[in-house]
Amino acid sequence: MSGFDRLAKPYRWMEYLSFGTALEHCRFHFLPQLRNTQHALLLGDGDGRFTAALLQEAKAADAFAIDASEAMLHTLRKRCDAVGAELRLQTLRTPLNRGLPEAVADKRFDLIATHFFLDCLNDAEVESIAHDAATCTTPDARWVISEFRVPNHGVMRLPSRLIVRMLYVAFRVLTGLRAQQLPAYGVILQRNGWHMQQQQTRLGGLLVSELWQRVNNANAVKSIKSELQ
Repeated sequence: MSGFDRLAKPYRWMEYLSFGTALEHCRFHFLPQLRNTQHALLLGDGDGRFTAALLQEAKAADAFAIDASEAMLHTLRKRCDAVGAELRLQTLRTPLNRGLPEAVADKRFDLIATHFFLDCLNDAEVESIAHDAATCTTPDARWVISEFRVPNHGVMRLPSRLIVRMLYVAFRVLTGLRAQQLPAYGVILQRNGWHMQQQQTRLGGLLVSELWQRVNNANAVKSIKSELQ
């Protein structure tokens, strides 16, 4: 049983009590740009608010949702059923700390979504997912991300650091979460052939929404890697 199972029912209200609708706005920020999605891969979408909203927005899309928590997947399926999208949804319960499962290896997704999920992983685990994503995405695939972050400057730098630290402590107690710091996912995605197209921050930089594009050009990937060195 996943440590997140016990949070499936109260998760939405815990989120609202802590941050109001700010996290929800992060998840939905790029939805209007995703209406042409055909095949979406949702990793750790929790109670499924984004999955259901995406399937409503992108009428021709199907979705493959993966989570380690069966209770979260149950809630996700109920949300998709409520909007009449159950026939366009597949789910799989499996941990993602060792990369993507073989079940998606022969698929070609044009969208990956990770909302407040990468922060549950360490750098090596994010690297595994980013590496595997190259084998199951289309050449022009997009990756939409919502995350916590600690801004490099500004009045929210120290408060953000404290908030993130408190969240890690809370989730370690409630779920047994092993990760204890935010992964450097931006550098990892760039190293694996993704380029950030757009970014929107909220709460003084504590929250960020990002839209990444897969780079389908060997020279472009080489250029990005050289910039990181």
